[in-house]
Amino acid sequence: MITLIEAAHIGVLFIVVVCGYLAIKFENLLTCVIALAVLSLLLSLEFYILQAPDVAIAEAGIGAALTTAIYVLAIRATTKKEGEA
Repeated sequence: MITLIEAAHIGVLFIVVVCGYLAIKFENLLTCVIALAVLSLLLSLEFYILQAPDVAIAEAGIGAALTTAIYVLAIRATTKKEGEA
C-alpha cells in the first residue's frame, strides 16, 4: 500500500523529470529558464518532504530565485543576429 508521502515523492519526481525534459526541448530561452525555475522549486519541495528544510530553503533561494534572475538578465543582455528569427 502506497502512503501519501510515497505518492508525493513519486509525483514530485515525475514532474521534475518532465520539467527537465521541457527545459531541453523548448526553443525560447526564457521558457527554458522558467522550466528550470519550476524544476528547482520542485526540488526544494522534495528536500522539504525528505525533512531537510535548511537545504530546501537554500535550493529555493539560490536555485530558483537567484539563478533564474541571473539567467533572465543574461538573456536580456544578448541580442539576436540578423539571420535568426
